[in-house]
Amino acid sequence: MPKWLESAVFYEIYPQTFFDSNGDGIGDIPGIIQKLDYVQSLGCNALWLNPCFDSPFKDAGYDVRDYRKVAPRYGTNEDLYTLFDEAHKRGIRVLLDLVAGHTSEEHEWFKASCGANPPAEFKNRFIWTDNWISWGVEGLRFIAGEAERNGSYITNFFKCQPSLNYGFLRPRAPWQLPIDHPDCLATREALKDIMRFWLKGDKGRGCDGFRVDMADSLVKFDDGERSGAMAVWQDVRAMLDREFPEAAIVSEWSAPEKSLRAGFHMDFLLDHEGSGYKSLVRDYKINPSFTAIEPGSNKSYFKKDGANTIEPFVTFYMEKYHETKGQGYISLITGNHDTARIAAGLEPRELALAYALIFTMPGVPFLYYGDEIGMRYLPLPTKEGGYTRTGSRSPMQWTSGKNAGFSAGPPESLYLPVDPSPDAPSVAAQEASPQSLLNTLRGLLRLRASAPELQAAPNLEALFAGSTEGGGRPFVYRRGPFVLGINPAGAGARVPAPQAPGSPPRVYAIGDAALVNGVCSLGPQSFGVWKA
Repeated sequence: MPKWLESAVFYEIYPQTFFDSNGDGIGDIPGIIQKLDYVQSLGCNALWLNPCFDSPFKDAGYDVRDYRKVAPRYGTNEDLYTLFDEAHKRGIRVLLDLVAGHTSEEHEWFKASCGANPPAEFKNRFIWTDNWISWGVEGLRFIAGEAERNGSYITNFFKCQPSLNYGFLRPRAPWQLPIDHPDCLATREALKDIMRFWLKGDKGRGCDGFRVDMADSLVKFDDGERSGAMAVWQDVRAMLDREFPEAAIVSEWSAPEKSLRAGFHMDFLLDHEGSGYKSLVRDYKINPSFTAIEPGSNKSYFKKDGANTIEPFVTFYMEKYHETKGQGYISLITGNHDTARIAAGLEPRELALAYALIFTMPGVPFLYYGDEIGMRYLPLPTKEGGYTRTGSRSPMQWTSGKNAGFSAGPPESLYLPVDPSPDAPSVAAQEASPQSLLNTLRGLLRLRASAPELQAAPNLEALFAGSTEGGGRPFVYRRGPFVLGINPAGAGARVPAPQAPGSPPRVYAIGDAALVNGVCSLGPQSFGVWKA
């Protein structure tokens, strides 16, 4: 397990819209380099970059044309190596986004596989049926009539994303190869070679690991335990442990009891139905046009007048926590490029309290760019396959000036438009306000950095999770010598905390919070931390 993960706090950057250094309207790697001091000022010491490899961008870079080449819109391989260098000088680690399940239809591997007589190396690099009218197998997406080859190919999402062939756990037809078939093992080795390329870098100037897209879906007809996917990733992890023991991998899986056994160091908790996480910040209904939350539907725990207690989340989380303790880390997120911005359903004070929980829980947390200032979800038309996700990918709002400080180019050149609202939040405005969301977030991350017990360590004890007479909805928990209490409701709460006798010193607070003689008093919309 890489030791650096014990204190890691990640910042996710969508390269297209973070900072444009050359005025062409698209964010780039030199722009990220220019903003590394800002990332460091937040208290983040690790980056996750969404895909920056060469691509036709039919799915915003999640359709890779060349895994070993930086997309020209972002710069060059040398620019990326420079980013690694400059980040490392500041103590910042860098993860790249690894699209492991599919490529672009323009990838050389796939083009080679499309021929009437494909070369042996690429004949089974992707999943092809054995004739042009074989399709309709349950659970698989087929594309036919696109190649000289007498067969149909399987995709993961869009037509342009053919599935790489890691095999079938339970083959049902001759063209469905088992996971230990030599050609499926060759696909694994090709994946490892891509990872080696970027981990080694140019003259040792490599990245620090990968976030893996759709990590649980590589093997087709997998079982409920994802035994096939586990076999693939355990093999990859063995390579990393031998060759790159300080490299880290985080999975898009949202089932840490499986993904961590599969070899991942971290797994995200995403806001899937039943995950518990959804009940915290995104328990609402969106109108059919996906432009607004339906009035009265927001039950989220962190909503001041929300209906949820934290019990569904705590029950779900503690089950996963105990199942995975010592195996790796659960990662809570503020949001990501695939979900509605967290500010879509929460006001600034509500956001501050949500961040108080996310960044004081065990595991390795992730902050999505712009969430630190409460950037809003924008109702934007689709861009590069984003569809309803596009509104969470708008340009970073650095200032209140031209293009929100994102780009010096003309507004019509921007990859996506900036928030046009006169009160759109910006870094510059919030820098000047000690009580801003931005500076509250910085305070929380300073608190986390101040004590190993408040970092990734698996030392959580839930003391109280529920509601109190009068409408309070507190959560009181302990991490090592620290007692923490949070109450997002508009009404105050008092709950027993006998594990903290006397009046321990308070080390951090939002609002009115006290811990005296074993009683935790939490005012409306408050958070407190005491060192008992």
